[in-house]
Amino acid sequence: MKVKVLNTAGKETGREVTLPKEVFGIEPNDHAIYLDVKQYLANQRQGTHKARERSEIKGSTKKIRKQKGSGGARFGDIKNPLFRGGGRVFGPRPRNYAFKLNKKVKALARLSALTYRAKEKAIVVVEDFKMDAPKTSVFVSFLGNIGADKKGLYVNQDADNNVLLSSRNFQGARITEVNNLNTYDILNCQKLVISESSLEYFNK
Repeated sequence: MKVKVLNTAGKETGREVTLPKEVFGIEPNDHAIYLDVKQYLANQRQGTHKARERSEIKGSTKKIRKQKGSGGARFGDIKNPLFRGGGRVFGPRPRNYAFKLNKKVKALARLSALTYRAKEKAIVVVEDFKMDAPKTSVFVSFLGNIGADKKGLYVNQDADNNVLLSSRNFQGARITEVNNLNTYDILNCQKLVISESSLEYFNK
C-alpha cells in the first residue's frame, strides 16, 4: 500500500512511501485486539476502592435485644449489615486488575489494529515535525493542516520535548513514540499520523 507524504503545511511533497504488507496488510485477529485492549484498560484501573465491612465499623458489639420472645427477627449488634450505618456485605477491597498477556498476542493485536487503520485509509505520513520552542498554537496548526486536529494520534520517532510540551495542553490529539505505540491508542484515534522517520521502525 502506497501513501503520499505530506509536509507540515498539509501539502503533497510529490513523494510516496510503501507501507509494509507484513505490518499494515495482515489478516486481522479481532480476539487478539479484544484481549490487548482489555489488558490496557485493566492496567489503567487503580484498584484502590474499599468499603468498610462489619468488623471495621465503629460501634457497640452488644446484642440489641434478647434472642427469643420479642416476636421479631433475631438481631446481633448495631453493626449488622441490615441496619443503616452497618457494615457492607462482601464490599470491594483493594486489588490489582492487571493480567498477563503473551507478547506474540500483543504484537498480533497491534498489527491487526494497524491493518484496520490502513484499510480505512486513516493513516497519514508527514515529514518530521520539529519545534524550536514549545508552542501549543503551532502544534494545533500543524495538526489542522493535515486534518488530524480532532482525535488524532501523532507518532514520532524519538521523544521531542518541545513537541511533547506543545501537545500536552491540547485535548484534540495525542503524541507518542513509535516504540510505545499500543493497540488502544491506534483504535481510539480517528487519524493516525506517522512521521516519515518512524516508518523505519515498521520496516524493521
